Amino acid sequence: MVRNLDESIVESCRQWVAKVIVGLNFCPFAKPVVETNRVSYKVINERSLAHCLMALSDELTELAANDETETSLLIYPHGFESFEDYLDLVDVADALLVDEGYEGIFQLASFHPDYCFDGQKYDDAANYTNRSPYPILHILREASIEKALESIANPEKIPNRNIEFARAKGLEQMQALLKACRPE
Repeated sequence: MVRNLDESIVESCRQWVAKVIVGLNFCPFAKPVVETNRVSYKVINERSLAHCLMALSDELTELAANDETETSLLIYPHGFESFEDYLDLVDVADALLVDEGYEGIFQLASFHPDYCFDGQKYDDAANYTNRSPYPILHILREASIEKALESIANPEKIPNRNIEFARAKGLEQMQALLKACRPE
């Protein structure tokens, strides 16, 4: 049963990456990585912060030893449903990345079903640039990001372009896109 549930969770996140992240071009350099199956999706069913951080540490070690996997999404379906609790996880995860010597090698991006940018209203469509079916820590290789950014004009404008795009699509359309990725 857990395996089937995990598979459903992974499929939901794959759909989200395909329809939202790649489909809406929120990350202009994600498409080739997705198309070549170089994304790892792992469901972390632990609920305690210590176990969740151990899973992150293990994944950092695995990525450092394996260049074939470009990026990894650690999916936390339990224990971080509250956005505030999730932000605590992100803070400690960032510190762990530094403590384990991976600063400058990897960086984390954060996604959550209730993601809300600081200072924004909860129902601002802009939040959907970082909303996902489940809480996710996304591990990215810094060297790959730097290389990808070289081929993109005005990469510093990506976040604002995404926000403007999400707002132009509107709250209802952004909600529907995310909902379509969630299992029934």
